[in-house]
Amino acid sequence: MTPYRFTGRTALVTGAASGIGEQLAHGLAERGSDLVLIDRDALRLDAVAEAIRTANPSRTVESLVVDLADREAVVAAATGIRERHPRLGLLVNNAGVALGGRFDQVSVEEFEWVMAVNFTAPMLLTHHLLPALRAEPGSHLVNVSSLYGLIAPPGQSAYSSSKFALRGLSEVLRGELLESGVGVTTVHPGGVRTRIAESARIAAAAPADEVEKGQRMFAALLTYPPEKAAADILDGVQRRRGRVLIAPTAKLPDLLARLMPESHLRVLNRITEAAARGGRTRARVAK
Repeated sequence: MTPYRFTGRTALVTGAASGIGEQLAHGLAERGSDLVLIDRDALRLDAVAEAIRTANPSRTVESLVVDLADREAVVAAATGIRERHPRLGLLVNNAGVALGGRFDQVSVEEFEWVMAVNFTAPMLLTHHLLPALRAEPGSHLVNVSSLYGLIAPPGQSAYSSSKFALRGLSEVLRGELLESGVGVTTVHPGGVRTRIAESARIAAAAPADEVEKGQRMFAALLTYPPEKAAADILDGVQRRRGRVLIAPTAKLPDLLARLMPESHLRVLNRITEAAARGGRTRARVAK
């Protein structure tokens, strides 16, 4: 495929009110794309949209407040976007939610909420907007999976299920859409500094000590700057890469999972615990 051209095209980004999505929106505007931004946080989304308009006055920025867990709202948003933008250059399914807890601690409702946001919403948006992508020669689709779409650690049954599902859909679409000229990139971020840790839900039945340990270990991994992650993704889009792994915290586990398919989680658990201890030591020294 020829390199992706950002200038003069419209890009849709979900989860655009913070983190990687916010930085993707800024990066796309700087590269010459008009924007459709989706998030459920109206105040943060408005602030991001206004900042982009101020920095890039020639760009058109449309913002939509949508709860991606609401199937009808997602379909209605997609239908409206297709009517207003019959030709779409780039669709970035970036929004995601997290839920901690063992499978036997997670309720069916909690599990389905994660699947709705992380998998069903991207599937619906892609399905309804695929005609708009096909109408724009050289268009591209990005699905942001996760490190946990490469490995499946205990306590992440819902999150890993959703991210593995999104990875599978992306890989199928990459082959199916090749003849249409629509590129597909699957993104697997590692420990990127975003709001997902503070906004993550914990299964109601999970013991407090397990929750605290899990949050501590998760926070120790979040070191990679979101603006750098966004730049990595946009570089991958331009180069039409099929897969983008972001940060060493994604690349090393991916390598270990392929080399040690049955024992990589034990190795990674030791590494993560050491990182968490190091983080606590640095915090005490700083005080």
